[in-house]
Amino acid sequence: MKRRNFIKTTGMSAAAFAATPSVSLKSLNPFSTMQNTPISIATWNFQKATKKAGEMLFQGANALDAVEQGVRVEEANLKNTTVGNGGAPDRDGNVTLDACIMSPEGDAGAVVYLKHIAHPVSVARKVMEETPHVMLAGEGALQFALENGFEKVDLLTEESEKEWKQWLEHKHYKPIINIENHDTIGMLCIDEKGDIAGACTTSGLAYKMNGRVGDSPIIGAGLYLDNEIGGAVATGMGEAVMKSVGSFLIVELMRQGKSPQEACEIAVKRIVAQNRNYEDFQVAFVALNKKGEVGSYCIHKGFSYAKYQNGEISNNPSQFYI
Repeated sequence: MKRRNFIKTTGMSAAAFAATPSVSLKSLNPFSTMQNTPISIATWNFQKATKKAGEMLFQGANALDAVEQGVRVEEANLKNTTVGNGGAPDRDGNVTLDACIMSPEGDAGAVVYLKHIAHPVSVARKVMEETPHVMLAGEGALQFALENGFEKVDLLTEESEKEWKQWLEHKHYKPIINIENHDTIGMLCIDEKGDIAGACTTSGLAYKMNGRVGDSPIIGAGLYLDNEIGGAVATGMGEAVMKSVGSFLIVELMRQGKSPQEACEIAVKRIVAQNRNYEDFQVAFVALNKKGEVGSYCIHKGFSYAKYQNGEISNNPSQFYI
């Protein structure tokens, strides 16, 4: 094509593009949402929490409100000894909670080693929205929570205390794969506008060393999202997830064009390659992209994730390495 004709043709194309109101940079984004159906997903088979978030989404709630209220269901579940109120204590008898939350705007808040507060995810949101910080820890996090109207409660239930005292008799400290002594709930939601938010909350390893913090409240490890691409959450052995910055890795792989499933598999296999003792612990990831596609992968068979879409809740076995 001659230069004069090329300029004329491209000029006409540019004018047509500018005159077309339906065309936008967002619509040209290859990661933009292909469907308007809201979706909520969560680690493990936490169906009540996932359904709560999903129903909120279908009623028009935004993704951030949905993930907060969704994971709060498990924080309040006294039978769940791995999250919130009733969580298993550390080896000294302290129930300490960790949580984080991320908004579609990329803002984040987290709390670590938080005592006496039943809903750490809501404190994390307050940190995100009302302070210049991302993370508050220990006594500072508790003080902030109390100043913002959160009620101080005793998180150690009679059942958890009884099990802790039984553990003290032998002090056997080894996580059991797929047994809820090292679990957490991580959740991702995509709302009707296509915005993604995420939250993660846990009481951490049962009978952990006093002061131990895992991956769950660490942005990029237990949770990460980019509203233009998608998000990922992790569960299992937090130390392995932290060393790999697993959730961030998955989002970056999706940015490069990998599907959520492919990205989760690469992240798990990297952890396997970096840890000789990978057969002794579980790590699992769940990811969601802007197209509404979901992927999951874990080291050991037995992990599943809950999904709420089109008014239906499901438990989905994850693909696994061994």
